[in-house]
Amino acid sequence: MPDETTTAPMLNILVVDDEPNIRKTLSLCLETEGHRVVAVSNFQDALAEASGRSFDAAFVDLRLGTDDGMDLIPRLLASTPWLKIVIITAYSSIETAVEAMRRGAADYISKPFTPAQVKLAVNKVAEVRSLEQKLAHLQEELGRSQPEVVFFSTNPAMQRVIHLARQVASTDATVLLRGESGTGKTVLARQLHYWSRRVAKPFGVISCPTLSAELLESELFGHVKGAFTGAIRDNPGRIAVCEGGTLFLDEVSDLPIPVQPKLLRFLQDREYERMGDTRTRKADVRIISATNVALEKAVEVGTFREDLFYRLNVIQIEIPPLRDRPEDVAPLAEQLIAFFGRKHHRPFTGITDEALEALKTYSWPGNLRELRNAIERAAILCESDRIGMDHLPGKLAHSNARPRIGDAVSLARVEEEHIRSVLASSKSLQEAADVLGIDQATLWRRRKQYGI
Repeated sequence: MPDETTTAPMLNILVVDDEPNIRKTLSLCLETEGHRVVAVSNFQDALAEASGRSFDAAFVDLRLGTDDGMDLIPRLLASTPWLKIVIITAYSSIETAVEAMRRGAADYISKPFTPAQVKLAVNKVAEVRSLEQKLAHLQEELGRSQPEVVFFSTNPAMQRVIHLARQVASTDATVLLRGESGTGKTVLARQLHYWSRRVAKPFGVISCPTLSAELLESELFGHVKGAFTGAIRDNPGRIAVCEGGTLFLDEVSDLPIPVQPKLLRFLQDREYERMGDTRTRKADVRIISATNVALEKAVEVGTFREDLFYRLNVIQIEIPPLRDRPEDVAPLAEQLIAFFGRKHHRPFTGITDEALEALKTYSWPGNLRELRNAIERAAILCESDRIGMDHLPGKLAHSNARPRIGDAVSLARVEEEHIRSVLASSKSLQEAADVLGIDQATLWRRRKQYGI
């Protein structure tokens, strides 16, 4: 329930009532709270006002002379889908309330009403509209700041990742994403949500390394006012906010030990308590987690619970590093060039062959994140219509490039890169061993030697 002591944001409000005294009283009550009010007496005037300006809320009387205010609800919503309609009537009944809600009303108050009832109703509307506007703003900002990710790949290993992700997206199975930093685990987690039946519900992210144990528990499960020093108001927590949706726990290996059994309980029973509260709550939230370290080793040394590991690891998806999928570099680079061209108002026509070859032969230790940063840098520095070598970081031309036949490098370096490339394009270890002309035992030793 909204706090009645707080001041609601200013709203544009339409009042529709055929009684002059009600229109005057309601308008005065709303204007006293700082809202802008337009009051009309009939069905047609209401539609005319709604078609000519934008309203946040409408107070609609069910009896409008010979017209039925119930019929006005869908007509107003057709022109203003975000409008929050509050029905007002002297003919209060459960049946009319249910029918009004069914047709799209947001709330229902009865005549005679008090200023306090009106204030409470409008504060509810203001809270919802504020959240809707914040969400729209965040989605717009996200669209501007992040390139659209198209999940395609000609690399067999990455194709298997995409196929597996699509398979599990439609289920409620807990997923653990593994891979080096920058490989796109957060992006894939978001895509799993978009491919799922939960897409219309919230998607939340918690970065486990960035918060202390107390703050992380509060962020995850919420807290009540006074639960700890600095808890000056209630916090519902991300689990409550993501009801019906998906919560992504990034770098879950850094989850503090005191929080681990509470997360385990939620995964098992879907139950939890907010900090400082004894009430047990339930929530329907899918958990996806990610890590760039071996959780098995964390279990061995006692920093991560074994039972929690098994709960998180129902479905494991390993994202290959970018260096093992060189065939994806060019299309990803082209996608990023187009995005940053739009963002920085540069109409690029492409990239030079020399620069593209440098991108394709670089080892990308920072994976997709490093590629993104390199392309954005180039987009900012480039003053022509094509990105060239001069616009790319110098290390792409001079460091960590894949060796080619005849380069002044050791045989071991050439062998390592060849084995990596063959593994990346093979469907199995046996197929890779056959291509390389060695047995699997030898391939296993080479992989161990080169840290593949």
